[in-house]
Parts: sequence; structure tokens; C-alpha cells
Amino acid sequence: MKYSVSSYSFSQYLKDGRLTAFSCIQKAKELGFDAVEFVELSAPEGKTLSEYATELAQEAARFGIEISNYAVGADFISGSGGDIEKEIARVCAQVDVAKLLGCPVMRHDVTGGKTAHKFEGYDNVLERLAYGCRRVTEYAQSVGVRTMTENHGYFSQDSIRVEKLINTVAHDNFGWLIDIGNFLCADDEPAAAVGRAARYAFYVHAKDFIVKSGQQANPGRGFFMSRGGNFLRGTIIGHGDVPVVQCLYALKRAGYDGFITIEFEGMEDCIDGISIGLDNLKHYVSQVYGG
Repeated sequence: MKYSVSSYSFSQYLKDGRLTAFSCIQKAKELGFDAVEFVELSAPEGKTLSEYATELAQEAARFGIEISNYAVGADFISGSGGDIEKEIARVCAQVDVAKLLGCPVMRHDVTGGKTAHKFEGYDNVLERLAYGCRRVTEYAQSVGVRTMTENHGYFSQDSIRVEKLINTVAHDNFGWLIDIGNFLCADDEPAAAVGRAARYAFYVHAKDFIVKSGQQANPGRGFFMSRGGNFLRGTIIGHGDVPVVQCLYALKRAGYDGFITIEFEGMEDCIDGISIGLDNLKHYVSQVYGG
């Protein structure tokens, strides 16, 4: 198992200027990670996205650290003005960025759904979503990148829904970024969900949430609501209610031994949160996988 950290985990420091995309690479190395993941990049003024990606790849090589994944948004229903061919082309251009970064995989969303429209549940749009994913992964395969979707964004978050999508795409180059915490956003019990998802895993996000029942009073700032009305707050891995060890056992049974990437979303200082989370995660992985 190799350990990675998402650049999203450093959001507190990225927003106030204490870190940049480049210094995230150095910080990830200092904290003991094998790799860093980048979330959809925007090139600084005066550079193209291709130039920026190439420079980040060179910086990672300089520090002897991998770039494990490139995560981007996509919407095969409403994206690019609802023109699915334009949206496919846009996402394929992001595959080119992933290739320049040296990523073996790229995660893209599929849609947030059309919440204002009746009679357009998941099954009604499944073929359209699968078509977009299939077209993107066919292109990605031609350049040596595997693509995947994540249980993310409420509409395509339940393990049953994402499994349907993957089996409808039915392409060996397309798989699942399993986020062990995100299932809770759709009130899907994580251990059971990971047990269903593990056989399709290309990549894993480790994340923890504190969970409060929707029957209780709103806990206040820092919490958000799940689709079913429970209250969630991101926290340090091991400090919340996600059954991390149980999820790891499901991944081990399925033979997964790739990257496990911390995606920290807590209110705690992000460096403390990432560092403590990594210590805990390494302990859990050792417990489950041995070594």
C-alpha cells in the first residue's frame, strides 16, 4: 500500500497563501507521503495549463514523489451547455493534463443530476452517463491513463448507483475511486458500501466524518447535512465515525494494494489533521495488511 495526500487537504493553507501547488509537493514529502494528488488545476497568468502541469510533474520528480491522481469535475447531463459531445471533449482535454502530470489514473465526476426535473432519476440517465464515461475512458486508454468515477456529489454517491454505472460502462479501463467517507453523504453505511465497491477499486480516498443524527439539534458551524438529513463534519482519520479498519478489511479481501489517499476536510489545522491522520492510517493498514 502506498500513501498519498490530496491537495484538497491543504485547502486552509492554499486559500491564505501559506502554501502553493508547488509547495504542497514539498510538504507532502516532508509529512511522509509517497505521492500527492491534485484537484482540477487552473494555470497562473502567463502560463498554459499544459506548461503548468509539466512544471508540477518536474517539481514532483525533484522531490522524489509521485503524482498519484488528477481529480476533475464533469457533468454529462448539463455540462458544456448540455452538449454531451462538447463535455466529453472538455474532459478528454483534462486527460491530457493527467498524462502530463504523470498520473496513472484520473477521476472525473459524472453529474450532479437534474434536481429541478421530475422523472429523471438515476436509472433514467444511466445510459447517457455511461456513454460519456465510456468515450472518455476509450480516449484515456489510448494515452495510457485509466479513468474512474468517485462516489461523490449526492446524485452519483450511493454504492448501488455507482456500481450500476461501472457495470453499464463495462470497460476494463474504467473503475472506481472509492471514498470510504463519502458514502455517508448519501446515508450509505460505509463498511457495507466498500464491501460492494472494493472489487472495482482503482484508487481509494481515506476520510473520516463525525456523524450526528438528524433527530438531534443542528450542531452548528462546520457541519453539513447528508441527503437523508443527518449532520456530518469532516475530521481527522480515526477521530470520527467512519469504520476505517472494517473498510480496509473489505479492500484487502478484494486484493486492493494501490494508493490510499488522505482527503482531509476537517476544521482542525490541516497540517495537524493530515499528519495525525497519516499516523493513524498507517497503524490501521499495518493492523489489516500486516507489515
